[in-house]
Parts: sequence; structure tokens; C-alpha cells
Amino acid sequence: MSRKYNINNLEDLHQQVRLLKAEYRFKGDALVGDSKKYLHQFTLGAFIKKYATPSAFLKIDDKFNISSKVMSLILPLVMNSTFFKGSGIVTKALVGLASGKVGKSLDAEHLSAIFNSVRSWFSKSKKKKETDPLDVDYGIPPDSETY
Repeated sequence: MSRKYNINNLEDLHQQVRLLKAEYRFKGDALVGDSKKYLHQFTLGAFIKKYATPSAFLKIDDKFNISSKVMSLILPLVMNSTFFKGSGIVTKALVGLASGKVGKSLDAEHLSAIFNSVRSWFSKSKKKKETDPLDVDYGIPPDSETY
């Protein structure tokens, strides 16, 4: 890139040198800042911030079905060790097959919905409906003269 400068005397030359040095420092600082931002995106903290969010987990789970695979392994173990503890081998095998199939159909969205519904059973409803003072019905029809 060729630049044409209008330099007529020594003072114009010194002014142009100062301008070019200032531009050099500015571009150098901008280059260092941009390279730090670029390298910062590859740090461990940036990866955690980018991929360790619930929405990112749901995207990964949609691709690989991690939660359904885990649930198809854990659910039969939990069912056989808690509810069907004293059952025979045939009952445990049938429960294992059935709960494995149910576990494969569960994904992260279903699990979060189940968790929220169970949590709502145990949490107390602190929100009471408060009637608005303007909506109180005193039994006076809106057409009456006292309204």
C-alpha cells in the first residue's frame, strides 16, 4: 500500500513521523488486545463457560442422548435394589428389561419436567392470589347511579 504525503519542509516531516509513530503504537496495542481476546477463548474457563450451561447440555444431549443412556443403565439398578429387593430372578429380569426400555425413552427435558413436578409437590405454595382493590365486587351494578 503506497501512501502519498504532502511534506514541504522539515516541520511537516517531523509531524508526519510523530503521526506514523502514534499510528504504529495504536495498531500494535490493538493487535495485542485482539490476540489476547482470541487466545482467551481457548482457555479452560472459556470452555467451561461456553459448554457447561444447561442449554449447551440439552444440545449435546439431543445429539448423543447421554441422559437416556445413563437412565437406561441406572433405572434398572435402582428399581431392583429398592422396590424389588426380595424378588426372584425372573421378576428382577423383567423389571430390568422394562425399566431399561423406559430409561431409553427419557431424555433431559423429560427428566427436568419430572424433577420440577416432584419439587412442586413438596414446596409450599407461598403465592396467594390477592384480589386487586379495583376488582372488588360490592354488589352494585355498573349501570346504577351510585357507581
